[in-house]
Formats: sequence, C-alpha cells, structure tokens
Amino acid sequence: MAFESLSGKLQEVFNNLRGKGKLTEKDVKAALREVKLALLEADVNFRIVKDFINKVSEKAVGEEVLSGLNPGQQVIKIVNDELVDLMGSTQSKLTFSSKSPTIYMMAGLQGAGKTTTTGKLAGQLRKQGRKPLLVACDVYRPAAIKQLRVVGSAYNIPVFEMGQGDPVEISKKAVEYAKSNGHDIVIIDTAGRLHINEELMDELLNIKNEVRPQEILLVIDAMTGQDAVNVAESFNEKLGIDGVIITKMDGDTRGGAALSVRAVTGKPIKYVGMGEKLEDLEPFYPDRMASRILGMGDVLSLIEKAQQAYDEEQAKALEKKMRTQEFDLDDFLTQLQQIKKMGPLKDIMKMLPGMGKLNIDDLDIDDNATKHIEAIIQSMTKRERQDPGILNGSRKKRIARGSGRTIQEVNKLLKQFEDMKKMMKMMSGMQKGRGLGLGKFKLPF
Repeated sequence: MAFESLSGKLQEVFNNLRGKGKLTEKDVKAALREVKLALLEADVNFRIVKDFINKVSEKAVGEEVLSGLNPGQQVIKIVNDELVDLMGSTQSKLTFSSKSPTIYMMAGLQGAGKTTTTGKLAGQLRKQGRKPLLVACDVYRPAAIKQLRVVGSAYNIPVFEMGQGDPVEISKKAVEYAKSNGHDIVIIDTAGRLHINEELMDELLNIKNEVRPQEILLVIDAMTGQDAVNVAESFNEKLGIDGVIITKMDGDTRGGAALSVRAVTGKPIKYVGMGEKLEDLEPFYPDRMASRILGMGDVLSLIEKAQQAYDEEQAKALEKKMRTQEFDLDDFLTQLQQIKKMGPLKDIMKMLPGMGKLNIDDLDIDDNATKHIEAIIQSMTKRERQDPGILNGSRKKRIARGSGRTIQEVNKLLKQFEDMKKMMKMMSGMQKGRGLGLGKFKLPF
C-alpha cells in the first residue's frame, strides 16, 4: 500500500519522541533528520523535502514546543499540518461547466492507466446522476479503442468513436453528438506516448483549442516515482493541466509522487487510484492522507466505504431481526458480504485510529477466511441456515465435505455465531436507533 514504508518509519520516529517527557533542540533535530531520510526514501522530490524540513524545524524548535506538556504530540501535529499543506490543504473537486456538456480531457503517458481511469471517472459521475459519454481519441495504440469500449461496457457508458481518424475532428464530432443526444458530460481519452514529445503535445493542444475542455486531467503512475513528478511538470508547462489523478497507489509502498506533484506543479490531486474496482478511484483528501501516513487512521473514508456497501432496506430488515432475536445464518452471510464490499480487512483496519501503532501487515488476517465462511454457510440447506440447532454430526460432516473445510471449522463458525447471538440478546435492551451495528459482531476470522 502507498506510504507503507514512509508511515512505518515516521511512526518509529514519533514513538521515540512520545517517550520523552521534555524535548531538547537536539532531540527535535535528530528526529527531523530521520524524517528527512524517510521522505527521501519514499521518493519525495529532494527540494520539497528540504523545504518541508525547514518549515517543520522552524515551528518545532521553539520554546513553546520544547517546554510543552506533551512536546512529542506537538511536533507530530506540526508535521501533520505541514503534510496537509504540502498536498493541497483541502479537497479539490471537479468543476462543471455552466453550459452543457462539461468536457474533461484526459492526458498522460502510455501505461499510466489513463483509459481505465477514464472509464472509472465516467462510472462515478454516472452514479451521481450524470449522463457521460466516452470519446476514443487514442487512435495510435493497438486495441486502445477496443479497450475503451470494454471499459465503457463494464460501467454501462456509451463510447463515441470514428476509428483511426483525426483525434481533433473526433473530439469535435463527439461534442456535437453529446449535445444532440443529451449527454451532459464528455470525457476524452487522448493518446499517450512512451515519453513526452512535440508531436504528442501539438495534438493535445489542438484538441484543447478545438473543444475547450472544462478541465484537463493528467493521469500519472505512482509506481514511476520521481519520474511521475517530472511528467506532471512537463505536461503542465506545455499543456496547462487543471488537476492530477495518481494511479496504482495500492501497489507503491513509497507514495512520493503524491507528496511532490502538487508542490511542483501547483495543481491539485483530484483522485487517487487504489485498485481495480470502480469505487477504488477515490477523491483525494490531503488531511485524510496525512492522517493515514502518520498512523492516525482515516475514519471519514472508512465511513464513506461503509455507506457505499450499506444497503438501507437490508439494514432495516436486519435491525428488526436483531430486535426480535430472529437473526440467522442467512442474515450473517448478508452482513459479511456487505463488509467484504468495503475492501481488504487489513486496509479497513489501517483506517481505524490507533492501529498505526501496530504492524497490521504482520497480523494473521486472512481475507480468504471470509470465503471459507461463505462456503460453509452456502453448503447448508435453507432449513439449516435458519435453524443451526438441528445440525448434528452427520449434517456437519456433509457441510464440511461440501465446503471443502473441516468439521472443526464448521463447529468454530457455529460457536462464534451463537456467541454473537447471545451478545445481541444482551444488547437488545440497550440498543436504540438505526444502524447495522457492524462493530458489535465478532467475526470468526
């Protein structure tokens, strides 16, 4: 995961600061040396690191901080505030044109994930009630148009294409088509290159001048580290970008691009790609990212993930069953599947405050365990799921064989389920209001 290495090193530095009752200037400078090394190892631009450390040092090496009741926490707050400022202070949302359609132009080098990101962005806008149209203007890369069609089909979004024609003309015709067919969003997937050249920039400038996009969004690959920042700087100088989308943040443990690109270009990071699914294209919040980096959790993003997975009608039905003690293994399975939609369990745990003190990646948390539980429950008959009390030895043997698990695992699941029901019974008298109560269930994995 992004910032994994940086986060670990920073938390080690701050744990040492927390252990001191009072900080000296020497303590602070020693800690900042370690912070500097951690940032450089995370592939943050060296000029940005130098400026960052100077700002933190200026605020941290002061009488008020050094003699404070909890100076370690104060230094951490200063670092947190500077990280937020470095990444843009506040979330930068997409802007929309006052006159339909709003046109977004996607740019980037080959391999950055531009076409996939284009589809994800369209999918998210569609979920917001918009009517997007994708435009295939990458007429050079083999199968690029087909890839956009596949991506569009996955999110049920139409694609405008004219084969291997002139990208400028395709863009112009696409906007006319959007106006005639009620599309209020046009997203143009432009051609990339293996590296920046004059031919590419001329084509992109011609498209820009023809359709006058509301925003030009540059897609860069976090895995390329410092090169991603250089790419962003070049595109901004020659094309004039409005925002950045950083992809493959789930695959890079350093994350230096996210800490550098805004400072270098002056342009905001609008989204980060954290995986392959539609919901894995996440709006970028500098304050939340800083909290993750410093191991302080990210509760707001966790709540949003829960809301995306949350089915209101199912929740109402579950709440009623919890109150009347009718909760069965079918309901347990439904809730488990909703939790799975939120993503890998380790990633969810990292968003919880205080979890940064633990090395979560070393914990024995197996996401396959949820698949095993599903397999066990789905190997039961409808009657067995509704009334687990009828499960005798022969039935358990059949379920174990059908799910490919052991009888011991079947028994463990049933015991956990019964323990959970007892807990629900105890709490039913105290619990008021709505909600899934996800945190009250101890899952058997």
